Amino acid sequence: MNIAAQPTYDELADSQVDWLGEIPTTWQTRKLKYVVKIMKRIAGCEGPSVLSITQQGIKVKDVDSGEGQLAQDYSGYQIVDRGDFAMNHMDLLTGYVDISKFDGVVSPDYRVFRNFSSDILDEYLLLIFQIGYSQKIFFRYGQGVSLLGRWRLPADNFNEFSIPIPPLDQQRKIVDFLRAKVATIDEAVRIKEEQIRLLAERRQILIQEAVTRGLNPDAPMKDSRIDWIGQIPAHWEVHRSKFLFTQSKELARKDDIQLSATQSYGVIPQEKFEELVGRRVVKISTNLDKRKHVELNDFVISMRSFQGGLERAYSTGCIRSSYVILRPSSQVNPDFFGYLLKTLRYIHALQITGNFIRDGQDLTFENFAGVDLFVPPYEEQAEIAVHIKSGCDAIDRAISLKESQSSALREYKTSLINAAVTGKIKVV
Repeated sequence: MNIAAQPTYDELADSQVDWLGEIPTTWQTRKLKYVVKIMKRIAGCEGPSVLSITQQGIKVKDVDSGEGQLAQDYSGYQIVDRGDFAMNHMDLLTGYVDISKFDGVVSPDYRVFRNFSSDILDEYLLLIFQIGYSQKIFFRYGQGVSLLGRWRLPADNFNEFSIPIPPLDQQRKIVDFLRAKVATIDEAVRIKEEQIRLLAERRQILIQEAVTRGLNPDAPMKDSRIDWIGQIPAHWEVHRSKFLFTQSKELARKDDIQLSATQSYGVIPQEKFEELVGRRVVKISTNLDKRKHVELNDFVISMRSFQGGLERAYSTGCIRSSYVILRPSSQVNPDFFGYLLKTLRYIHALQITGNFIRDGQDLTFENFAGVDLFVPPYEEQAEIAVHIKSGCDAIDRAISLKESQSSALREYKTSLINAAVTGKIKVV
């Protein structure tokens, strides 16, 4: 995976195009207004397939599913014919462009165009447009409010944008070369992602088995008489949740730092969360006087707990008023329950206590109290937690390695495409 090992062209010249730099002397440049024609044909009626431009290409949208953003009236959408280019030029950060394999309609805000140049292959032109997104080349020529995700490429800037044009036979070589290379890379990425999925599944099984059965495979078992729990070691107890955790309504203290409840990292300082994800988060601006105090090792019911379980607090501070704070009793080992309260079986047990998605409800203390919990002896809880952490750490290291390898493959693919279509490497 070394692009530097690829052959290069003998003679290069300045393209006079800022984003492009030097290109082979046998190549040309041309503005898009001399390459493509923007189409704007309004459907005028309902009926055609509604198309969506995604990072995975143009797809037919299932408007009956209710998923994603839906329009009340699709008659104002613009026509796309099979073979047309369609581009989300309204979002140069997460948008994309593709050649449609379908007849249909797309949002009137998108840009539909056709290649009318006989000396430019559609497949090569598409590669140029796609690196415009992946390499954020279009971003330099955009306008709008980038921090809000509204960074668009106006028609004038689009038309004046210059692209490289190799001889037609060279375009074919580039397209064929990249088609083969990309297929190989994509298959390697698919294998890595499948390995990651299996590792994540193994991690979940490790946690599930350890927290529900303990570490002694020969321990006698008993029926817990609780549907979601099933069989547990005979010496474990079952308790009402409200006797293991109490609801704390203490308001934020004067020196409390702001915390964020996250599915991935638990309840942590907001600044720490911003560092981990590499972006700013929306700050609380209302009901500041109603924020709640959180102690280390409390558990928090957040708006997403019905999907991902309860979040453990890894820091003292305050959190938004709409969240529910659970303070553990002395019978609760936070490490053990940190795993238990995020198992799939427990999450499912929470979900059937209410219609959270359908009714837009928040998970409440009453929902939590409606799901009984099993309790191993405290020392055994600690032993199980240590065992799980050791196993999960090893799996997480393996996942991290696979993710790093997958990311490197994706970066190589992007760099290889960019180098080939801009003349930085020679395809023979």
